[in-house]
Amino acid sequence: HQHDEAAGRTQSDVQLPPLAPLARCIDLDSDDLGVKDIGHRYPSLSGVTSGSLHGDASAPVGYWPAYLKVGGMTESRADRLLRLQQMEATEAAIYRRLAARTKDAHNREVLERLAADEERHEALLAEETGESVKPQMWRVRCYSGMARLFGLTFAVKMLEGMEHDAAAEYRDLGMLELAEEEDAHEQELIGLLEEERLKYAGSVVLGMSDALVELTGALAGLTFALQSLSLVALAGLITGIAASFSMGASEYLSSRTEKKVDSPIKAGFFTWLSYILTVFLLVLPYLLLQADDPARYGLEPHLQALACTFVIGLCIVGLFNFYLSVVEDVSFRRRFTEMAGILTVVSLISFGIGMLLRGWLGVEV
Repeated sequence: HQHDEAAGRTQSDVQLPPLAPLARCIDLDSDDLGVKDIGHRYPSLSGVTSGSLHGDASAPVGYWPAYLKVGGMTESRADRLLRLQQMEATEAAIYRRLAARTKDAHNREVLERLAADEERHEALLAEETGESVKPQMWRVRCYSGMARLFGLTFAVKMLEGMEHDAAAEYRDLGMLELAEEEDAHEQELIGLLEEERLKYAGSVVLGMSDALVELTGALAGLTFALQSLSLVALAGLITGIAASFSMGASEYLSSRTEKKVDSPIKAGFFTWLSYILTVFLLVLPYLLLQADDPARYGLEPHLQALACTFVIGLCIVGLFNFYLSVVEDVSFRRRFTEMAGILTVVSLISFGIGMLLRGWLGVEV
């Protein structure tokens, strides 16, 4: 209990506001009672209690242990700030690399503005920590590769989605300005990105969803009607390939009539491509399994192929809906549940129809 004669008070007379966001704190080695190096963005410190400085049982809940340390910051706060600082430095490096590889001038400008924001955040955090950090280059390479494979918008939104809790952490640390920018400003900039492939997402959804529903149902019916791997594969491929050209042509004519996209030819192509790729993936188990393969889990080879086809269909639904949930900011769970439910119901109905037609027509293979 040092006595501050100038202020006429003892250290135990002074109270610390709960959860005060401090950049620095009381230095007990100092001759005076005060605060060292508190940033101009933070509330001034009015003092601390003797008990709270030493962390005994009398310290009120929510006081210094989360923030203070004799002679400087607590380890937990320092670690959090350093982690956030490295995160900002890494994101800045990612945006710089993406901007350098982007040919579109508008997107390049948006990415450079995002990089500048992250660099400014990193500089502010460096003032608090007094440390310099390097970006995590493995993450830079990872997101750069992701942008090449899945598109710029997907990579950038995945990046921002991974740090969704950063704004809450900044608020917890009292850095309200950074929290607001994480919540609003950066999301606004990301919304300015323009990518051609996203303009044709509807065409891809059309081709993929039709192939999943139609061909999975057809394969289920053919499997129970024919009970032959080779015949089901043949019928499935003929049906699917023919349907893919039909769907592509329909999308081309629809897009040209409604003028809903810049290039009806591209819309038709994306519909055809997504349809035919889905067809080959769904038929693949019938091509890989052999008729003389042993039964597994009580299922004959043709039923094993059907089960694999259904699993592949669910995987396609999951992966594609995850992609759309990221780039379009929609609910993954709702879209996945809806499409998976449709796929299951259609497959069950087709199974029943196949069994009925096989018995009615007296087909024996």
